[in-house]
Amino acid sequence: MLSTESVKNLVPEFFDKTAVTYDKVVLWSTFGKDRYWKKEILKQIPKGRLVLDLACGTGILTRKISKKFPNAKIVGIDITSSYLKMAKRNSKLFPNISFVHQDAEALNLGLKFDCITSSYIPKYCNPEVLVKNCVAHLNSGGKIIFHDFTYPKNILVRMLWNVYFILLNCVGYFIPSWRKAFSELPKLIRTSTWVSDYANTMKRNGLQVREQSLTLDSSAILIGTKNY
Repeated sequence: MLSTESVKNLVPEFFDKTAVTYDKVVLWSTFGKDRYWKKEILKQIPKGRLVLDLACGTGILTRKISKKFPNAKIVGIDITSSYLKMAKRNSKLFPNISFVHQDAEALNLGLKFDCITSSYIPKYCNPEVLVKNCVAHLNSGGKIIFHDFTYPKNILVRMLWNVYFILLNCVGYFIPSWRKAFSELPKLIRTSTWVSDYANTMKRNGLQVREQSLTLDSSAILIGTKNY
């Protein structure tokens, strides 16, 4: 298994040159399921004044949160400058959103949030560091919501999953900026134990934890509630 540090080093390799095409690629490469997964995340977000979207990327989830909670202040952070630039460009009509260039593992905003969300970040980060930072930025009664890919447990579904990523790897030869991600992402997902790692870490930090499996166990949401 890759170390946490080596996994995190994949972020610039995967995403430095993909900001312009990300929204379209994530939609068609997930067969539109990314929209469904984002809706499931939105269902879990409680009404509040402040919401933080970690690794917000181009702001897909950030804008959906903004639409659902127009009276709340939404903050999106990301470590990749090109993605933040695209997020700001795509979010000009959302006055309640602000974006900050920051590493989620070095989170320091000086604010307490009612909810912290993140889609696709868990597999890249150290759960001990990320969860601790999130808890420190979370109000009592607030929620942390993590979402990411998971490797299906069912053998038949795994076979289909593996075939799909072989095809996606072939597609990467025609989209050079995505070649590295399409090649390495399935390896990372197969070896990631993020669900259990984060669930255990969240419990150790006093959170009440609930897991939701999605789309034939190919994706999952972890919800942690701070009841103290």
